[in-house]
Amino acid sequence: MTPIPDSTQPKATAQGSVIYYRDGRTVLARQGVNRRSVTLDRMPQTLRNAVIAAENRSFYEDQGVSLKGTFRAMWSTVTGQQLQGGSTITQQMVRNYYSGLSQERSIVRKLKEVMISLKVDRSKSKDWVLEQYLNTIYFGRGADGVHAAAGAYFRKDLSRLTLAESAYLAAVIQQPSRFADPEGADLYAARERWRSVIDAMASIGAITSEQAAEATFPALARPRAIFDPKGQEGYMLDQVTAELKSRGYTDEVINQGGLKIVSTFDKTLMAAAERAVTSVLPDGTPRKVRTGLAAVDPATGEVTAFYGGRNYAANKFDNSFSAKVQAGSTFKAYTLAAALDNGFGLETRVNGNSPLRVASADIPNSGGYSYGQVNLVRATQSSVNTAFVDLAQRVGLDKVVKVAQNAGIPAEQLAPHRGAATLPLGVASVSAVQNAAGFAAFAAEGVHREAHVIRSITDAEGRTVRSSTKGRRAFGEQAAVDATYALRQVVEAGTGSGARLADRPVAGKTGTTDASAAVWFAGFTPQLAVAVDMFRDDNKPVTVNGSALYGGSYPAQIWRVFMTEAMKGKPVKEFREPSGYGYSSPYGDYGSGTGQGASPPPPATGQDGGSEPGSPAPEQEAPSPGQGPDVGDAPGQGQGRGPGQGPGDEPAGGWNEQDGGWDRNGGPDDFGLDGLGRRLGTP
Repeated sequence: MTPIPDSTQPKATAQGSVIYYRDGRTVLARQGVNRRSVTLDRMPQTLRNAVIAAENRSFYEDQGVSLKGTFRAMWSTVTGQQLQGGSTITQQMVRNYYSGLSQERSIVRKLKEVMISLKVDRSKSKDWVLEQYLNTIYFGRGADGVHAAAGAYFRKDLSRLTLAESAYLAAVIQQPSRFADPEGADLYAARERWRSVIDAMASIGAITSEQAAEATFPALARPRAIFDPKGQEGYMLDQVTAELKSRGYTDEVINQGGLKIVSTFDKTLMAAAERAVTSVLPDGTPRKVRTGLAAVDPATGEVTAFYGGRNYAANKFDNSFSAKVQAGSTFKAYTLAAALDNGFGLETRVNGNSPLRVASADIPNSGGYSYGQVNLVRATQSSVNTAFVDLAQRVGLDKVVKVAQNAGIPAEQLAPHRGAATLPLGVASVSAVQNAAGFAAFAAEGVHREAHVIRSITDAEGRTVRSSTKGRRAFGEQAAVDATYALRQVVEAGTGSGARLADRPVAGKTGTTDASAAVWFAGFTPQLAVAVDMFRDDNKPVTVNGSALYGGSYPAQIWRVFMTEAMKGKPVKEFREPSGYGYSSPYGDYGSGTGQGASPPPPATGQDGGSEPGSPAPEQEAPSPGQGPDVGDAPGQGQGRGPGQGPGDEPAGGWNEQDGGWDRNGGPDDFGLDGLGRRLGTP
């Protein structure tokens, strides 16, 4: 009439999830219930003997119950006294393991426990019972089961427990709260209990009297939280958890399902990302200046590293996944790809004169410089605003939006700017991860793979689901190859020279919004794409030591420091040659001043190519940095802003005869337009 329950208590078998770095061996974090069930053969014999000696010396001989202990407990219940011990290991296991047997004191529950224990003893092996017991019992310090207890008390794997340590864990079972971190009288009681376990082991022949005499009380590790995030760990755990939920995993499964999750994060590269940011930025960098860095593998879409922020405990909002700021001139790469994918070539000439009137707005280049009719190589290298606005008008803004979406920029972030003439100048907001994944499509010759942070998920039954690396084409292969060539010139002899790597080719693009509200460098080698941005959470100009920043300064330097370490030891891979070079010179038509209305080349600053007017400061995506309305996007829209309120870029670089490159020596030269596109202020 009292069958063995056909289900277990959820908490008795719940196992927390373990999250690993990409190697699948190094633990990144533990989530949820602190339990990992292990088989009996993985538990040291000294531990098994210690528990039997402490809790139930006749375990292997009895029938699963202690009548004397049971009647003593029942008498305590009837008389209202404190519930006393006396239960066998089998009875304790049954009480904690099977559903329908709660912990309250009642004679009926105790009788059911006895009946079920007798039946379990007849139907299950003693080893099975002991295994379930040791995996189920609570040991204090948040440790459920003996595997977790070994780590909680001694910071070691279960298999490496010593005799003294095994005896202490057996002693803890009696009073886990009191013996978890004993001091004073509790420490004295813990020592006495530990010694009684040692002596009991000797009395049953599990150890010799000499071993008992030589045993010394073990040193206990200091208690600590099950998972106390340090450095970037909290940011990583948040992203893994968010992706698990997006895949349909509930909190219950994550915290109690015993999942083994292998993340995409490379422990070495995560440390390199943090070092790159902290080593480049000077001590005087304001606390409100925030930096994001994200690295994406073009072949898989895996986020191998990122920088979340200075202090997870103080601010859990990360800089690389959650924060979205205007892309600035890094967005010109998507405009270039759209043109090359729709019949234009690198030799195509566009209007680089300043200003360029579109509808009722005059869109200028930084400093008012006119470049004449320029090809797409020079337009990219010098980041000529008017050239890209003209190009986007000729290609069609809808095609630019399509390419950006194909490269992973969400439609909702592009939607407010679909019809804005300044769309190609980077008025849409993106995260560092999104921009890195977008530039990874260039490295992968036009194939975009969705950025993700989980490589595989293995459930408690051993079933593994691996993340797919199948990509989809964002734009044509030849368009990607040709665009990459133009982006290489940005680094080799243009505004991004601060990102050069000594041993391999690099392609990339700088970007600076007006008044330096956000500054970028996004670039790639064939093996890795990385985006770095800097911004403030109050939308004010990004300044360090009183100087406004631009994309070719700290962002490019941080990028170079990180990539130098990330690419160390990796084979040097060359980019494919383009279908054309724009002009006979591989560097375009520098110094020619050709084209109607062309001005002399701008001074040698090496900064990006011009203010991006008529657009907002970095827009908000709660709870992303920056608050306030999104106004003045396109000419004739919005409420207008004062000087320095729209996205801008850095003045174009100047030719340096000494080293044959474009140097960066000056500061940003920004100004804004009002909502009708009229200039406010002067350079």
